[in-house]
Amino acid sequence: MAPLKTEAMGRVRKPISIQRLLEWAFADECASIDFEDEGTLAPGYGRVGNAYRMAQRGLLGCKIDGGGRSYPDHDADIVASAVAVLPEGCGGRRMAVQIAELARARAVPEAYVGVKPRCVPVGWHQKRFEGQKAATEHVCWLSEVGPRKVKRFESRVCPVTYQPQASMIAGARRDYLQWWSALLELRVNLGICSPLSRWSVSDEMPSRQPWRQAA
Repeated sequence: MAPLKTEAMGRVRKPISIQRLLEWAFADECASIDFEDEGTLAPGYGRVGNAYRMAQRGLLGCKIDGGGRSYPDHDADIVASAVAVLPEGCGGRRMAVQIAELARARAVPEAYVGVKPRCVPVGWHQKRFEGQKAATEHVCWLSEVGPRKVKRFESRVCPVTYQPQASMIAGARRDYLQWWSALLELRVNLGICSPLSRWSVSDEMPSRQPWRQAA
């Protein structure tokens, strides 16, 4: 994909994937999500950002003393605004916060890729001389009739479970698919509206079902 040039600013826009764009905005530029302010920062997105605030302060001829921290790039502000107004069908505000946190960590949601459930004991007991042993529980008493007397034996079982549980894996993978869908929504919106001055959102997306590739 060749770099695109913006006519208004005469700047060449570099192609970038939506995942890398989010990491650039939240990790590199330290953009933040603001759910409270209302404004018209970019067409289609109803939030104002730092660039808008700076312009308004310039019109007033005033500035805030103190600080030492620079504002995020204007494009990073637009990306944060787009994330803040994700529709409820893509997870809404909860997903917006998750996307920002994952982007800052340059990570993706846990999807248990390559993980297979293991059968493990429910509990453990620490024996003084024998070390750690699986916990067992009483079931019943059994009797064995011998030539001289009746012997009684205790029957015990070891309760087990599977870790991670199937419901846990399914829930994590549903969350991953919703995160992927939210990134697709952002890629389409930021690509069609083209509000960015230095970046051009490419079609590249993270793997939709990485656990199938691992299998």
